[in-house]
Amino acid sequence: MAWSPSGKVADCRDIAEKWGDKHQVIIIALDRKLETINMATYGTTKQLCADAKRLGDAAYNAVMDAYL
Repeated sequence: MAWSPSGKVADCRDIAEKWGDKHQVIIIALDRKLETINMATYGTTKQLCADAKRLGDAAYNAVMDAYL
């Protein structure tokens, strides 16, 4: 399992476990009032982490395009 000290990544890791040991989790969070977008990703291995980040970045950019 890949490890990160980030609280947001820990949240993703918790969701992965709670949802039946999922291998990857990507979270996009929007706050329209503050006009912010946050993203966190998680993968069970180094490669899955890298893949989740790549997918997360694509999703984040798509949301940014739609959001602005």
